[in-house]
Amino acid sequence: MNSLRNRDFLKLLDFTSEEITYLLDLASELKAKKKAGIQHRLCEGKNIALIFEKTSTRTRCSFEVAAADLGIHPVYLDPKSSQIGNKESIADTARVLSRMFDGIEYRGFGQSIVEELAKYSSVPVWNGLTNEFHPTQILADFLTIREHCGSLKGKKLVYMGDARYNMGNSLMVGSAIMGMNFVACAPEKYFPAPALVEICEALAEKSGASLAFISDPKKAVKDADVLYTDVWVSMGEPAEVWEERIRDLSPYQINASLMKAAGKQAKFMHCLPAFHDLGTEVGREINRKFGLSAMEVTDEVFESPASIVFDEAENRMHTIKAVIAATISDQL
Repeated sequence: MNSLRNRDFLKLLDFTSEEITYLLDLASELKAKKKAGIQHRLCEGKNIALIFEKTSTRTRCSFEVAAADLGIHPVYLDPKSSQIGNKESIADTARVLSRMFDGIEYRGFGQSIVEELAKYSSVPVWNGLTNEFHPTQILADFLTIREHCGSLKGKKLVYMGDARYNMGNSLMVGSAIMGMNFVACAPEKYFPAPALVEICEALAEKSGASLAFISDPKKAVKDADVLYTDVWVSMGEPAEVWEERIRDLSPYQINASLMKAAGKQAKFMHCLPAFHDLGTEVGREINRKFGLSAMEVTDEVFESPASIVFDEAENRMHTIKAVIAATISDQL
């Protein structure tokens, strides 16, 4: 039975392992139906608002395609096409939109914003990314790990790089809930906040998970099932921090040597976009300034058979579809 009807989806800390498993199972079911060409319009006639204060390729496309598959009409709102936070408060925005829509997605800055939207909204609110958490990405990651590794419990996931923000936080939270062995590998100043670590340690004690924080890359990745990384400078951060991040995090680049140290079983994951070559303007600018041809991951690893990044990217749509359906469908 679906217990998530009318629930917000703001962070994984709000959910049990059973509820997360339900969402992953539902995503697998909906994915299979889509691959087989079986319609699954579980939300026919509903409407959702997509608030994007930060741009996106995967999140926007995932929500819009998922909505279409479910029979939903999505309305996209960017900062230039709405008065959110400018002439209208978050609380008033929530109350207006929830009179017109059946669900609201928010992708932007502080977690407090999406929490306030949910507080004043009478319909489910979904977090498409905040500075602190990225729960829809973690569902896609976990579905991908299940598909390639068979299960989640007991699997070792190593996050390389800056683990203080949404991806490091959310992977640690998700691992702690689902009984996985999470390792943050970075200089100590890039480890997650102690308060969140304490919460996750309590969750890990219940689930059988383990948490580790290691600065030695070769030691951290030994016997890992997944090596995971993200860009070194997050959206919204000033360009001036590039020099410091490159200096601090270059030893944590995922390359062929590190993959070999992990073992043949190791898969490579990245939430994308990735700076693995000079195919982006940012990548070319970094190359001009610092002489790097790749940053957090080498092209050799990114394009290798161990890389499952595009399965992961596709699964954004299937897992987001599951979240939407579970929270607003009348048919589950």
